[in-house]
Amino acid sequence: MAASTTETPVGRVKPSRLIDLEQHKDERGCISVAESEWTAGFPIRRVYYLHDLTGGTSRGGHAHRELEQLFIAAHGGFTIRVDDGHQQSSYRLDTPGTALYVGPMVWRDLSDFTPGGVCLVLASHHYDEADYYREYEEFLRDSRRQA
Repeated sequence: MAASTTETPVGRVKPSRLIDLEQHKDERGCISVAESEWTAGFPIRRVYYLHDLTGGTSRGGHAHRELEQLFIAAHGGFTIRVDDGHQQSSYRLDTPGTALYVGPMVWRDLSDFTPGGVCLVLASHHYDEADYYREYEEFLRDSRRQA
């Protein structure tokens, strides 16, 4: 079961939030569904996943100027810490039936991956390096200007 480890809303542009995915379950198993604008609230233009992660590894360590994303623990689990320059929150995702929405201008750090864990990410835009904040101090400066 996915659970927020803190309840602080993070994201001054669009707050991060857990989303219960539509699920269809029977004796054969379960299907979890994420549909573009209906589930994500944005058109899905890119899908990628993190897998075969080395123990103790961290991913993320950046923010986006415009990109919106849904993070799903497709297998196993991981922790995602989000930070909008004013508030921080941490979520443990460990079920494929729950997604975490992370909007623009939110720094994200992913850690504590379980062995064999797979993080599925649905994104609103194609890859664009110009959309990234790679330096936390630059992100803080810009995020605090928006206050």
